[in-house]
Amino acid sequence: MTTERVNPPELSPPTGFSHAVVATGSRLVFLAGQTALDTDGKIVGDTLPDQFARALTNLLTALKAAGGSPADLARVTVYATDVPAYRAHAAELGRVWRESAGRDYPAMAVIGVVRLWDEKALVEVDGFAVLDA
Repeated sequence: MTTERVNPPELSPPTGFSHAVVATGSRLVFLAGQTALDTDGKIVGDTLPDQFARALTNLLTALKAAGGSPADLARVTVYATDVPAYRAHAAELGRVWRESAGRDYPAMAVIGVVRLWDEKALVEVDGFAVLDA
């Protein structure tokens, strides 16, 4: 799989995401929304950064099981129950991302939601990746 991160100079410089990702490959992996569930199905972490770290780990675990790596991510959507808190923790969330997924940022969006499936969940992450055959 090859990816090209496209960040046109006519747009504001991206921080922690790419404006567009051109992905060439033959296998699409659609990743279900992941929250901070542990292996017993319980939400872990009391803070947004803790839950984000677990949700991202869960997403990357699913991706790895499908044969991919963080560099294969083409698109990620983050659903947050408190966007102002997400913005307040942006630097820490960025550090969590870089430590777990590196600096090859996919196209991303953060969407504010009233609540998630599990009432204790503060954040959910989904996406898709493009892999070679």
